[in-house]
Amino acid sequence: MWCPTHGVRTEGVPFARPGSGFTTDFESLVAWLATRTDKTAITRLVRVTWRTVGRIIERVVADELDPGRLDSLFEIGVDEISWRKHHKYLTLVANHRTGKIVWGHEGKSAKTFDGFFNELGKARSQQITAVSMDMAPAFAKSVRKEGHAPKATICYDPFHVVKLATDALEKVRRAHWRLLWDLGDKTTARKFKGARWALLKNPEDLTVRQTAILTQIRTSAKKLWRAYLLKEALRAIFVGDLDTTDTADMLDRWCAWAQRCRLEPFITAGRTIKQHHTGILAAIELGINNGRIEGLNNRVRLIVRRGYGFHTPQAALALVMLTCGPIELHLPHERTPDHPHP
Repeated sequence: MWCPTHGVRTEGVPFARPGSGFTTDFESLVAWLATRTDKTAITRLVRVTWRTVGRIIERVVADELDPGRLDSLFEIGVDEISWRKHHKYLTLVANHRTGKIVWGHEGKSAKTFDGFFNELGKARSQQITAVSMDMAPAFAKSVRKEGHAPKATICYDPFHVVKLATDALEKVRRAHWRLLWDLGDKTTARKFKGARWALLKNPEDLTVRQTAILTQIRTSAKKLWRAYLLKEALRAIFVGDLDTTDTADMLDRWCAWAQRCRLEPFITAGRTIKQHHTGILAAIELGINNGRIEGLNNRVRLIVRRGYGFHTPQAALALVMLTCGPIELHLPHERTPDHPHP
């Protein structure tokens, strides 16, 4: 509206969000499509630009995201996820009880996670009883700060514990391959380069050819075979058939074995596990780990790939929250008395 005295004035309408050039029904349709297909298909179907889809998603998330999502948080999981190449990360926090992502921000440092506790406030932070995470020090440092959740139990995810061993095994394999290559045995070196998946896969999932490769490694590469046995022994500890006491005993034995194995990557891994021993056992005792968070991260990775890249972390985070956050989307024709038009 234009007033001769006061100039242009805008007035809200019940069928559109403030600042939007589209109706609420149209934006709900675009948001629902964004959780199921890529932006290119959406732009072709509804005839809007790529950036317009991103702005619609951000408006819908701001309007529909559950305002009480940070209330009643007791067990949470935190992890980082890459949203773009060249070390561009988002830190995501999930509620273990609902299985939904409730908070996210650009970065993966302790300062980034500090932002979560600042938004949560001291009173709600004190309610948190357990936090699951990987063994990077940044998140644990933030949790332990005064006014955050210093009394919460930190649970180190068994998945990341086993990953330490798989990473160590890969370093041993690469060193063995490099040694063969430097000695001029390039044919054998190529075979060991192709042995990567045979070494990393679980024994029950091996193909006939991969089983044959392992047999060859057992007879001709003693160090690499010893590294493989260390990896499998650690994985067996976390299969799920041991109680906390037995797990603690087996973990201590594995760390002792790793310290005397004369394989530097496993010596380092053993030290790391020993340093985080309490948190690893807490994850088993409480049954809290990042398994659910990793499942959400797989969905996030799919979203990032399907989006063919994002220009800003805000755009990536908006789509993550739209898909994995506490938002209940309804198409226009699905509106009911319980879910009327905004």
